[in-house]
Amino acid sequence: MSAVRSTADVLDAVRADGRPAALVGYLPVGFPDVDTSIKAAKEIVAAGVDIVELGLPYSDPGMDGVVIQHAAEVALAGGVRTRDVLRAVEEVSATGAGVVVMSYYNPVLRYGVNAFSRDLASAGGAGMITPDLIPDEADDWIAASDQYGLDRIFLVAPSSTRERLAMTAAASRGFVYAASTMGVTGTRTAVGEHARRLVDDTRAAGAANVCVGLGVSNPAQAAEVGEYADGVIVGSALIRALDADGVGAAGKLAGELAGSLAVAKKPVGK
Repeated sequence: MSAVRSTADVLDAVRADGRPAALVGYLPVGFPDVDTSIKAAKEIVAAGVDIVELGLPYSDPGMDGVVIQHAAEVALAGGVRTRDVLRAVEEVSATGAGVVVMSYYNPVLRYGVNAFSRDLASAGGAGMITPDLIPDEADDWIAASDQYGLDRIFLVAPSSTRERLAMTAAASRGFVYAASTMGVTGTRTAVGEHARRLVDDTRAAGAANVCVGLGVSNPAQAAEVGEYADGVIVGSALIRALDADGVGAAGKLAGELAGSLAVAKKPVGK
């Protein structure tokens, strides 16, 4: 296993490399099956993804749109288990990419917060994104992530107050996940108009790194977000490509997204 790369280390390396923003790719483990999902995750890393979000399929994915919901249903019907997600973390982190798990909190509670953190760290995971867990209710996860040196990535949204932004920035480690728009994941014709302001406000509230997700699906949108965010998160579009044309198509799209970010312009000081 290669040395674990925290997401902050990856984002620092991207800046040192002269690129405006990191590419963060989401894929659910178990879609269309476990081995193919691991192969696809490795493929998008080879194509230019810097940080991989491996989704732990869940039966009530409240933040996710129809594409990710369908993928989770397929994965669960195929019998995917938490141990499969941990195997995926180990195999994908061996590529040298930063790897985080994106999971709703119930599966983590069922596994045991401390046990999950221990096994995630042992597998080489950098941390976890928790879309349905807010910092004020995350004492167990905060303690476990401290014990095992894991990033804890909480979410902010355009509706977040300044006080909420400050609390979330203080509780997060690695980066803060900025939801570009209200609603669920999925491809959109435009990124939420409030995303740039949300990134600026979250930085002003104390966040060292802010990555933007929800609604980014094509190279033009990635380049636009890369002008002001530290990372650009793409999920549904990669799943669509994987579903339609296989692992190679997901890698091809990841390469196009990475290429657009390589030439995106970022104002001085951002």
